[in-house]
Amino acid sequence: MSHPDGLPDLFLDRSLGRRQVPALLRSAGLRLVTLAERYGVPEDEGIEDVRWLQDVGELGEVAFKKDERIRYNPAEKAAVVTVGVRGFYLTRQDLTAQAMAGRFLDNLDAIVDACADPGPFLYAVNQRGIRRVDLS
Repeated sequence: MSHPDGLPDLFLDRSLGRRQVPALLRSAGLRLVTLAERYGVPEDEGIEDVRWLQDVGELGEVAFKKDERIRYNPAEKAAVVTVGVRGFYLTRQDLTAQAMAGRFLDNLDAIVDACADPGPFLYAVNQRGIRRVDLS
């Protein structure tokens, strides 16, 4: 498998880990960069979400994360809207690395279809599919 046409490069938040999930997604052919790769270690632990969200939006990447609190944080939600972030987050916090990668890969066709929209948007990713989240 190779990186699908219509899917921008991916950015993985620290919530998905530095090694296992990125390796599984890369082995499926996806192009991505992790927060640790972009900002370095240990600096990655101090990067605020608003900063990386702005960078992701400006670079035209798509954000994958595991933390749905972005929906409730006014500064993070404003960053998503202001720079047109396209993001997908897992709805369960207790998944193994294999299961996390599997949720994204199992829904990859729907994710690619959603990325035809220039954003901003957030989608919740679960076992049954993806669901667009209201940003208002």
